[in-house]
Amino acid sequence: MKTKLIINISSTLLLDAIAVLFIIYMGDISRLFGYPVYILDPMRMTLILAFAYTPRWNGWILALLLPFVSYFLGAHPSITKATLMAAELLLNVWLFWFLIDKTKMALLSILISIVFSKVVYYLLKFICIQIGWLSGELITTPLDIQVITTLSFSAFIFIVFLFNGKPKRK
Repeated sequence: MKTKLIINISSTLLLDAIAVLFIIYMGDISRLFGYPVYILDPMRMTLILAFAYTPRWNGWILALLLPFVSYFLGAHPSITKATLMAAELLLNVWLFWFLIDKTKMALLSILISIVFSKVVYYLLKFICIQIGWLSGELITTPLDIQVITTLSFSAFIFIVFLFNGKPKRK
């Protein structure tokens, strides 16, 4: 039992370390591939992997950690946008686990949680732009890419939960 717990914690920490390193070096990775990797929503991708393979608490940690690691160590985005991103990801985590507990339907839960958290993010971002806390365009990632990533993440969670059964309660 103790060995299994150590292995679970180790795999969780490994995912977290890889996620943090990926976020820190995302600019360099984008230059290496000649493609803006941030457009594929890597923070949410990390959350999706956490939902699928780590205990529930890890999603909360990543949702809070990744945007601020990006700000403090990667110097991007601004603190206002990092806060908005953290709020979006935290809402995504809460809503996903709330819906999965109520409906037991992974596909519906992940799809609604992603879409709803994005809507709230864009609403808050719009308010921040109007107030003057942020500048630039409201939507910087093309909507077609957002639809594709949302559907891909949802399909992934559906397949993982279909074959792995019940989600982790810890």
